[in-house]
Amino acid sequence: MVSHILGGIAAMIQLDKVVLGYQNTPLTPPISGRFEPGSLTAIVGENGVGKSTLIQALTQGNTQLSGQIHYAKARENLMACLPQHAHLDRSFPIRVFDVVAMGCWPQTGLFRALKGVQSARVHQALVKTGIERLANNTIDTLSGGQFQRMLFARLLVQDAPVMIMDEPFVGIDCQTRQALMTLIEQLNQGGKTLIVVLHDMEMVEAFFPNLLMLKQDLVQWGKTATLLPHYGHTSTMGTPSPLVNPGEQKLELARP
Repeated sequence: MVSHILGGIAAMIQLDKVVLGYQNTPLTPPISGRFEPGSLTAIVGENGVGKSTLIQALTQGNTQLSGQIHYAKARENLMACLPQHAHLDRSFPIRVFDVVAMGCWPQTGLFRALKGVQSARVHQALVKTGIERLANNTIDTLSGGQFQRMLFARLLVQDAPVMIMDEPFVGIDCQTRQALMTLIEQLNQGGKTLIVVLHDMEMVEAFFPNLLMLKQDLVQWGKTATLLPHYGHTSTMGTPSPLVNPGEQKLELARP
């Protein structure tokens, strides 16, 4: 298992024959490909083929059994991640503003006071996600859609060159799905590299020009318009994992 920092490489992240798995048991065939700067890529596949395992390899490296992952710069300065299950205890008396402000922790340190420019970034993220009026609410008062908007706002505050999202649309209302997809498009148009795990193939076809398809014995990586016809049209690939009650989880930073 090798991870390299190669400043100046054309790709933001490059995988060379990366095999994923746990406890020396391979889960995927070798994966090779590049996430180019400013690209918008969907990762799809049936349940259990390694989608979330790939996200862990990219962000933490702990599921990479062999091969090399090259990063444009140090991983902690390159990526921000919206995990599939947010490890936030919803009974903890913390405000929405304070959760979103966690996105500033890599610059400020844990629980440090925000500077004016950082507070402005938090407010701007709340406005962009449509929850500015909820800034002083505690998180136990939020609906599922509002909770996901809050986590997305935290991701915006981190402002990383590469943003990785694992099933960001699971268990939320249609209006929130549309709002967050619009933000994803805006981030991409602004030059961000976005990597999103999805199961909704209609959304993939409509919004994601690049596609990484994982199967038990095959990996296909390329343009969505080229790969989808070979797969055959379907509305979903796999099913989203069951939602975990955020109240049963512990506090976790989004950034690797």
